[in-house]
Amino acid sequence: MMAKKKKAYRLKHYLREELLPTTFCQGCGCGTVLNTYAQAIEELQINPKDIVSVTGIGCSSWIPSPYFKADTLHTTHGRAIAFATGVKIMKPEANVVVIAGDGDLAGIGGNHLIHAARRNVGLAVFLINNMIYGMTGGQVSPMTPLGDKTTTTPYGNPEYPFNIAEFVAAAGANYVARWTTYHVFPLMESIQKAMTKDGFSFVEILTQCPVSYGRRVGMRTGEEFLKYFKENTINSLKAKDMTPEEIGDKIIVGKIVERNRKEFTTILREMNEERRK
Repeated sequence: MMAKKKKAYRLKHYLREELLPTTFCQGCGCGTVLNTYAQAIEELQINPKDIVSVTGIGCSSWIPSPYFKADTLHTTHGRAIAFATGVKIMKPEANVVVIAGDGDLAGIGGNHLIHAARRNVGLAVFLINNMIYGMTGGQVSPMTPLGDKTTTTPYGNPEYPFNIAEFVAAAGANYVARWTTYHVFPLMESIQKAMTKDGFSFVEILTQCPVSYGRRVGMRTGEEFLKYFKENTINSLKAKDMTPEEIGDKIIVGKIVERNRKEFTTILREMNEERRK
């Protein structure tokens, strides 16, 4: 009896096949994000040659570097948006995408994040929020929930976490949304929106980290995280008609803001053209 031929993964041409399978930990949500991102790119029919991926240091930084097959800048910790801004200024026609973690973008690189949003630089930024510094040992991050134990807060985190999506929206981004790795289809649509929206776009993606974070909070598998995301999220459309007391500890997902401010590099080019005249 002939063995069944394995069906080829149809999105494989977006990935560096020589590096597969990925080295993400079992249950990690980074693989889900990579898959969803590749699906979004395929549906948009964007040529990977027209994408410049920029990232920093951390587990989620492996999504674009080395796995996604496009020009990539793997930069120093916390400096991904600074590098990406330079790329966008010099190559305004390029799709410049930043994919990095909560420690990288909200912690060490937080100042770059808010000022890129304020300037409305034409970047698509995807913050992979696993609520901890996963790769470097499980230290507390700006997104770690109050009271949770980490290697640097063994008795519990005494700090309130950033409400990072609302923070970026207040800073001036043209598009901001938040989803989880449970909400793969609306997440894909949000990635597509961020990729095609003029100006600074930001999607916070809550993802599971069973190894560095989950074992400290009692969720040791990816399935437990996905169940948590399913049961503890509420859509922003519903939340807008609810009181803070009704929302409670639920995580608000969905679109946070969409506006149409003029993009930074467009303004810059117009000013330069006017100066030449």
